[in-house]
Amino acid sequence: MNQIINMVMRIIMRRVLSKGVDAGFKKAGQFRNARKAPQGRIDDHGNIHDRAGPTPEQKRAQQEVRAARRARREKRGQA
Repeated sequence: MNQIINMVMRIIMRRVLSKGVDAGFKKAGQFRNARKAPQGRIDDHGNIHDRAGPTPEQKRAQQEVRAARRARREKRGQA
C-alpha cells in the first residue's frame, strides 16, 4: 500500500513541478519581449532611438557625445 501511495505522490509532484517550470519560462519570455528601447531618446552610446528620425537637437546631442568620446580617446593616446 505504501508503494502505491509513493508512486502516486511522485506522479503528482512531477506534474506540479513541470507546470511550475513551464510557467516560469513563459513569464521569463514575456519579460524578455517587453524590454524595448525608449523612443525619442539618445542612449549612453549616443545612438538615437526614434522611428521618425532624429531632430536637430538630437543630432547635435549625438555629435557632442561623439566629440566627447573622441576627445577622451585622444587624451588616453588611442587616436
